[in-house]
Amino acid sequence: MKVSVCTLAHGRDEHLRNLVTGLSHSRRPPCELVIAVMQQDKYRLPDASFPIRQIVLGSDGIPLAAGRNRAAREARGDVLVFLDVDCIPHPTLIEDYAAVAQDHTGVLMGEVGYLPAGATEGGIDYARFERLAEKHSERAGPPESRSAPCRDYRCFWSLNFAIGAADFERSGGFDECYDGYGGEDTDFGRAVQTAGLPIWWVRGAKAYHQYHPHHMPPVHHLESVLANAQRFQEKWGQPTMQHWLRAFTLMGLIERSGDGWRVLRQPDEADFALTRQQEMQPYASSAAVLERLEAEVAEPALAAAIAAQ
Repeated sequence: MKVSVCTLAHGRDEHLRNLVTGLSHSRRPPCELVIAVMQQDKYRLPDASFPIRQIVLGSDGIPLAAGRNRAAREARGDVLVFLDVDCIPHPTLIEDYAAVAQDHTGVLMGEVGYLPAGATEGGIDYARFERLAEKHSERAGPPESRSAPCRDYRCFWSLNFAIGAADFERSGGFDECYDGYGGEDTDFGRAVQTAGLPIWWVRGAKAYHQYHPHHMPPVHHLESVLANAQRFQEKWGQPTMQHWLRAFTLMGLIERSGDGWRVLRQPDEADFALTRQQEMQPYASSAAVLERLEAEVAEPALAAAIAAQ
């Protein structure tokens, strides 16, 4: 069984170098690394014991769905492991996925540990990573056994997953009508489910997410989130990214308009300050921001109710 690793990259030179170096520490190296390059120039990368192929997409923006599909088409492995560019694979990630893929079909989702700022300054140090990494509070923990079924397609996250090449083709891949950030992950999860393919949580197959400044909810991608939410609604007859849309509404950025959403104003510095990940935080939390916004709405209503008694 050959295992290809697929990633896509725009900028993030140091993150990608760390991903390559991490793969070089694999107890079972991949048969190749395929990089969908979402910029004009290829990357200068460290030497590796496995082939690295860079496919320049030649398009503007961040075509996430198209990039993952192109990497999958170019890959030669029987199993495709998708890692985001900001991930460092654990030395057993490849062999963990390969072992589970022997007797599982569908999507396999491994563990993710989030690293704080500065965690990679001393190079690849897995003992240090394991001490510092935190599990995302809004994600399920690893199963007690080697694998366990995931019953909700909305839990799919493309940050770190594997799928057989034949199953990826059967799923139809990522819908390239989603442009920019938001929605393409959930759509793929729904497509996988619709194709009759299972989704599995996997114990192990761990990736360490490298710190970078981020916003959650992603106010810096407001327009694409709205467009992609509309695309999902039209395609599946169900909403998605509702927690982000609720937060944007409470922030006064958007409002309902017919079957869609209308932008009231563009995010300002106060919005970015509210949603910005801090250096001491290994990850940004939409749930924490939404909880704060809901509390701000509830306080005046509670005060009014008390006054009316």
